[in-house]
Formats: sequence, structure tokens, C-alpha cells
Amino acid sequence: MLRFVSRRVLASFVSLLGLVVMVFFLSRLTGDPTDLFLPIDATEAMREQFRAIHGLNDPLVVQFGRYVWDLLHLDFGDSIRRARPAIDVVLEAFAWTFQLAVITMALVAVSATVMGSLAAFWVGRPFDRVVTFVSLVGASAPDFWIAIVAIVLFSINLGLLPTSGTGGWQFWILPVAVLFIRPFGLIVQVVRGSMISALSSPYVKTARAKGVRNRPIIFVHTLRNAMLPVVTVMGDQAAALLNGAVVVETIFGFPGVGKLMIDAILQRDFNVILAAIMVTALAIFVMNLLIDLAYLLLDPRIRT
Repeated sequence: MLRFVSRRVLASFVSLLGLVVMVFFLSRLTGDPTDLFLPIDATEAMREQFRAIHGLNDPLVVQFGRYVWDLLHLDFGDSIRRARPAIDVVLEAFAWTFQLAVITMALVAVSATVMGSLAAFWVGRPFDRVVTFVSLVGASAPDFWIAIVAIVLFSINLGLLPTSGTGGWQFWILPVAVLFIRPFGLIVQVVRGSMISALSSPYVKTARAKGVRNRPIIFVHTLRNAMLPVVTVMGDQAAALLNGAVVVETIFGFPGVGKLMIDAILQRDFNVILAAIMVTALAIFVMNLLIDLAYLLLDPRIRT
């Protein structure tokens, strides 16, 4: 197992290095920060002074070498916009996104597993048809449309929930609900399909012949063997949420890492862009590693 983890860490490091190179040079294509942070009538001397302060007057290759050297010393640079360490700004935003992702995926994992398992057990019956219809609609509906409809219905027309921002639990309901719908629909379909296959296995027929009740058959004997594809999809959806949920965070004004990245790109805050990308990428690499380790726990055959 140690060799397996070491290989995955090495592969993740190579991917992260390639990501840093790509994002560093592509972010510079967004334009000159002096156009945003200095007045229109700023002189060329003022612009040169601004670039010198933020290390932007050197050739791109020199800037990249200096950035990598600082990065090896865990120095992510300062935010041009906020005059603070970029990593502090990103970690504050990532904490909000992490909470949002954990709450959403906890609700999705429990509800989708239960609903998909019951739909597979009652396949072809009205319950299965309703769950299948709802999950397909949820998996197909675009997030931005659901978010706008939710704001119009629950915030503007009914006045029940705030439209944006953070505060009490009321501010979390709409973002969590909107982010819940798509992964719920996808995971329900995967659980249902996997459980239908597992329920037709010989060991399930043997358990039924021995008089084992339905609940142990579904949630003890069958579910574990059907979880491998489910864990994969859950991991992908969790990674997508950690990746920022950019559209939903922007619509609801949620101060997560997705909204931070959009603001940093518009503001040409290069160090924040890079720090946000790296923190998010590291979180996704860790998530994928945990998924692989979960395979080892769910299926002993994989260990050999």
C-alpha cells in the first residue's frame, strides 16, 4: 500500500507542476494589472514603479523562476488587490467552499444511496418510476437555471430566504439545495443500476431462500458489493464541488474559492489565481487518493 500511495503522490506532484506552468503563463494573458489599479491618467513612470513593486517588470521566464523558487519555500506571494498573503486569502475562501461541499455531499450520499437502493429493490414499481424521473430531471437541469428560479421563487416572490451573502443557517439553504440536485440525480442512477445487478446475484437468492429479511439483504449483503462504481461517482462529484461550484457561488454571492477565482481573474490578481488553483488541485488529488484507498477497504481483491 505504501508503494501505491507513493506512486500516486509522485503522479500528483507532476500534474501539479504542469498545472502551475500552464496557469502562470495563461493568467498573464488577461492583461496588465496597471490598467485596473492605477488611474487612467497614470504616467509611464507610475506604471513602471507599480510593476517593479509587484515584480511584473521582469521577463516572464524570470518571473516564473522567481515564483517557483518562492513556492518551494511555501511563499505564494501577496495579493495585489488585498495587499495580503495570497494563500491566506485563498484558505479563507476555501474554508467556505469546503463547508458547503461537505454539507452537500453528506446529504447527497445518504439520500441518494437510500433512494437508489429502494428503487432497485422495487424496480418497475411506481416508487422506482418516480425516483428515476426525479433523478433524471435533477441530473439534466443546469445549475444556473435552478439557482435563478430558486431566487425568484423563494426569495423574491415568497420572501422566505435571503438572495445572497452569508450569515445564519438561512443563507445556506439555497446554495446547498441547488448544489444538491445534480449529484443527487447522478448518484441515484448509479446506485440503482449497480444495486439491480447486485440483487440478481446468486448469494442474494440464497439469502432470500434462507428467509433473510429485505432490509439486511439491501443494506448489508448487497450494498457493499455495489458501492465501487458509486464511490467513484461520489468522488467525482465531491471534487466538482471542491473545484469551486463557480456558477452557484457567483449567483448567490457566496464567498467561496470559486467566486474568489472569478474575481481574481477579473482583477488580474495573479498570485491569488495561482494559489486558488493549487489549493483546489491539492484538495482534488487528496480526494482521488482517498477514493482509491476506499476501493481497498470495499473490495479485498484489489489489495492483491
